[in-house]
Amino acid sequence: MIGEVEILNMSREDLEEVCFIERRTFPSPWSRGVFENELAKAGGTRTGATIYLVAKIPGRVVGYTGLFQVGDEGHITNLAVDFKYRRKGIGTLLVLSLIESATRRGIKRLTLEVRKPNLVAQEFYRKFGFREVGLRKGYYSDTGEDAVVMWIGDITSEDCLKRLEGLREELREKRRKS
Repeated sequence: MIGEVEILNMSREDLEEVCFIERRTFPSPWSRGVFENELAKAGGTRTGATIYLVAKIPGRVVGYTGLFQVGDEGHITNLAVDFKYRRKGIGTLLVLSLIESATRRGIKRLTLEVRKPNLVAQEFYRKFGFREVGLRKGYYSDTGEDAVVMWIGDITSEDCLKRLEGLREELREKRRKS
């Protein structure tokens, strides 16, 4: 499966499938208009620019992720993989690709929020080197859940680069076995 996946910049043509995945994944999904606004910021100036990527297999979008940039910091806004394609390395491939794009844009630090009860997502982000640095009480207006704030202090550090290369190697191994 992982060998068939291509990571591309998200385009307006991808939004129908992206919104389908979004609606199936999140209790309060973003609208098409929100994604259109985010895409309009992509490729903008170094301050306030966005990066949005999709994972595609022949014929369809199976996942996506995005990031908002402020100076040399990036905030991961979302990550979702279609239910049928989870646990196949696509989420890992998307985050690795997002980090590579962020590094090319001069981003050094990354942050994100994840729902406190979502231990699977927290563990997923830890494998990239994210660590918990805070809690936002009642952050999610749809449920009132708290958000765990996670952070990587330097995505260009030797430690982080080694960790990311290890994840890339795991994906290459998955590809060889499939």
